[in-house]
Amino acid sequence: MTVRRDFKEPARCRPDQVIGREELFTAARDQLARGGSVLLHGPAGIGKSTVLRALAGECGATARTVLRCSPTESESHLPFLALADLLGLVLDEVSDRLPAAQLTALEAALTGRGESTLQRDGLALRLAVLSALRALADAGPVLVVADDLQWLDPASAELLGFAARRLGDTPVRMLFAVRTDGEEYDRHLRASPPDTLAVRLGPLSRAQMSTLLENRGYTGLPRSTVRDIHRTSGGNALFALELGRALAENATPPRPGEPLPVPTSLRALVLNRLEMLSDQARRTLLVASAGARPTLALLHAAGRDDAEAETAQAAELGLLATEPEGPAVRFAHPMISAALYAEAPAQERRAAHAALSTAASDPIERARHLALATTGTDPEVAARLAEAAALARDRGAPSVAAQLSLLAARHTPADGTPSPDALRLAATEDAITAGELDLARDIAREVLARTAVPAERVRAWIAVIETAGHAMTEVDSIFPQALADAGEDPKLLALVHYQLTWRALLVEGDFDEAREEAGYAAELAARAGDRYTELLALALKAQIETLMGHPDAPATIRRALEEPQDPRVACHHNGAGYSRFRWLIMSDQLPEARAAVTALLREVRRHGWVESEVHFLRGVAETELHSGHCGRALDLARESLRLARDTGIGEVASAVLTSLAEAAGGEVERALTLAREAMEHAEEDGDQMYVSRALAALGHAQLVAGDTEAAVRSLRRVREVEQGLGITDPARGRWHGDLAEALVRGGEIAEAQDVIDVTREQALRLDRESVLAVLDRAQALVRAARGDRDAAVAQLTSAQDRLGKLGYGLEEARAAFALAQLRSGAAGPTSYDEPARLFRRCRALPWLRRVEAAAAVGAVEPAPAPVVAPDGLDGLDGLASMERQVAALVMEGATNREIAARLFISVKTVEATLTRVYRKLGIRSRVDIVRLAAGRRTT
Repeated sequence: MTVRRDFKEPARCRPDQVIGREELFTAARDQLARGGSVLLHGPAGIGKSTVLRALAGECGATARTVLRCSPTESESHLPFLALADLLGLVLDEVSDRLPAAQLTALEAALTGRGESTLQRDGLALRLAVLSALRALADAGPVLVVADDLQWLDPASAELLGFAARRLGDTPVRMLFAVRTDGEEYDRHLRASPPDTLAVRLGPLSRAQMSTLLENRGYTGLPRSTVRDIHRTSGGNALFALELGRALAENATPPRPGEPLPVPTSLRALVLNRLEMLSDQARRTLLVASAGARPTLALLHAAGRDDAEAETAQAAELGLLATEPEGPAVRFAHPMISAALYAEAPAQERRAAHAALSTAASDPIERARHLALATTGTDPEVAARLAEAAALARDRGAPSVAAQLSLLAARHTPADGTPSPDALRLAATEDAITAGELDLARDIAREVLARTAVPAERVRAWIAVIETAGHAMTEVDSIFPQALADAGEDPKLLALVHYQLTWRALLVEGDFDEAREEAGYAAELAARAGDRYTELLALALKAQIETLMGHPDAPATIRRALEEPQDPRVACHHNGAGYSRFRWLIMSDQLPEARAAVTALLREVRRHGWVESEVHFLRGVAETELHSGHCGRALDLARESLRLARDTGIGEVASAVLTSLAEAAGGEVERALTLAREAMEHAEEDGDQMYVSRALAALGHAQLVAGDTEAAVRSLRRVREVEQGLGITDPARGRWHGDLAEALVRGGEIAEAQDVIDVTREQALRLDRESVLAVLDRAQALVRAARGDRDAAVAQLTSAQDRLGKLGYGLEEARAAFALAQLRSGAAGPTSYDEPARLFRRCRALPWLRRVEAAAAVGAVEPAPAPVVAPDGLDGLDGLASMERQVAALVMEGATNREIAARLFISVKTVEATLTRVYRKLGIRSRVDIVRLAAGRRTT
């Protein structure tokens, strides 16, 4: 496939813009850093030039000389042209290093003066290029960069290959990119050194393509449009950007079910070959392009009697990919199909769809083709489309159902039953289920502009509210309008008050008000006979009561699980099944919680309910994280985050959980970044609940990273926020043990004890056994800091045993680590074997690195033990306990790092503590502490 030169991707491409190529980029960069060479290869437009420019920009900075060429197809017949691009500007620099015969031959080749040829001056030219590169390398490293290596003129390719094979350890690196179009890349390696790393660039994923489009300015594209771009482009970056540009320039976006506008620039890639087809073969390919899964049998059924011969002709021209093992008719690239369909006259397209409306075996496909073959309103067509939408919904394809409902609305007369707007609202609700929130919002707004029917208006308002997700402050003004449209109708009022429950939670942060709203919504729905909304409201009330630690929570869950049930609620992420899962996981019933949420996830995937899938993925990940399966939890959390970002659903919640999973089994820096991003978004959305969740994740990551002071600041804020919200169940966020531990590390022993005491009272009331065990671990650290070492060891041993029996593998390992730190002075390096084994079993890599670091030095970060102050410090009663311990160790001559290790705190905390000591004692340095302790007067 030939791509014109003006299709080159934009020149702006820093390494951080190499979307979806991070691993490949890193491997290539490392190869170049080691002095090796790299050959990038792949089809046209896949992004080779972007990666090449990024690598050249980064690795070229370390080279003294960068030689570049970018040959073109039209110039590939000119001998030595690429060589002139590479060496023409540096010839003067190396001319005095070349023998006369080599210099004469090289000058003739580069300047065109004389008649130098490979046949006549072959040896002299070959040696001249090799000598020139060696001479340049003597002055410093050389980087040779060549894009579009397939257009390199044969003479230059031969000379470059000769030199490359003989450079050896000479510091000359080569970075090439070549278009392969399915052919082998090996033959292009002849111009590269023997150890060249070949890197193939493949198609981008849908998420990567979405990021690429946003990065290049095509923002705000609906998920369905990004999906269509990805399918049409085949993951090709250049094609995707051209399609994005065409959409941006098109004043009227395509309606669901319609093809994307294919720009003329991309149509030109295939139309020249289409012109070589007979008219009948072209019509056969048009029918294939209109079908979802074209086969030879389908083409025959659609009236294409010579399909075999016509598709064979298209395959010879490279338009179709041969499928010797199967009946499918597959285009060589999706763009060929898209361009063929876009180029066809509307009448021919309708004829193709009409033929397929009777030929297709699937009723959904038949209905879709019938709609696309029909113009104007047609009640019979609309009815078939509505039936097909229901079938797609039952099959677990809500996105398809939404498109079919929209087609049904288009073909329904204004006075039809159901009305066009009722069908549009069905499409809206299916789009929300499929995670296509932008599409749902646009349809709902369209309905609001059309209809005056109260029921339709309330459903549209609810759709707009639901598409806002947790950013409910953005739709705050909608509630009065929705209540006005609902009037006195209890069914409509129940819908609005159910959403007001979420507003009370997310915007007001008022759990009491939210509980009352949920109860009222359930009462209204029961009065109206709307079991679906009643069950949702009861389930939400149960979740609120669980978070509050309200004694009625179990009873409300039982009410929400009573028959009759609605299958749409049973697996809904706000349904009673999920409320039960939350109760199980907060009650330390991890196996039961895992079974419950896994079953829910399996069911929603079967139905294609993307919004619920995001939630249940997080639920499974959370269960695995509590169980100490950190690797599995990290994989699930990352999957949830990818899906959340792809759909715009639950991004903050997924980022919070992924931060916790990264801190447990991934990269702590990544955990910190995700937690900060989640906090910023939650604050922007005005979502107080997730402000506290994000802060808790941030504080935990800071604790794992060793930044004790930052962890204390973050977790203190969590305590303040949750006290304001009225959240009293410590199993909700499980941050209390982290705060107590961070406070001990920072020397705030009294506050740590207060956190433990208050939380213990709540945990005892609610029977939260795992929380109590974690609090015991924190209490042991407090006792160790106060000098009661034996009691601390006994309590840590008990806490580790209880956490292990409850199935909290990671918390068990943390208790073992604290115990090893406390015993490290007596047991030596081998005392870390047990926590290392437990963290390794959990695949808790950040924690394992801490254990290994502790074991390597024998006694890094032991738990705080009492430090006996020298006699000279007896008079320093104004210092806090931690301050006195730090001052005492300064007296012993310990460095800040050694003090941090002895007292189980960070170096930063030691520095801050010393600053407070200086301020309280009116001194300026460590020397002054020594003088003061010795009874000398400081000046």
